[in-house]
Amino acid sequence: MAFLKRLGFYLIGLAIGIVFLTFFLKKKTEETGTEFCYFPNCRTLKDIRSKDITYSEAINTLLKSKKLDSTDIANFLHNGDVDFKNSDTKSAPCKTYLIENPIRNKTAILKVKNCPEKSILEDITFN
Repeated sequence: MAFLKRLGFYLIGLAIGIVFLTFFLKKKTEETGTEFCYFPNCRTLKDIRSKDITYSEAINTLLKSKKLDSTDIANFLHNGDVDFKNSDTKSAPCKTYLIENPIRNKTAILKVKNCPEKSILEDITFN
């Protein structure tokens, strides 16, 4: 009976500690803007966002013609789905990723070259 009593106290303390850490870490991430990325999609998008982003001529043309907006690009880099199957992740020094995201009720695919120093947004296609 003593073992079950100690186990019960342990589990109650563990539950209280988990709840405390959940609230503490949630508040800390909201204040500092940090995020915990463990899945490949999230890690890839975070890596692309962390570097200097440059636009190709094709992207600049779309931005000037108002067919694409900077908020659309930000939405790609935060909420997009990386298509690892069709991306070139083995090339060096720059890996090429295809990121899918809906824009204005159309599916769009953004081609991004992820180099060690910067990320280059190369092209976007609408389906």
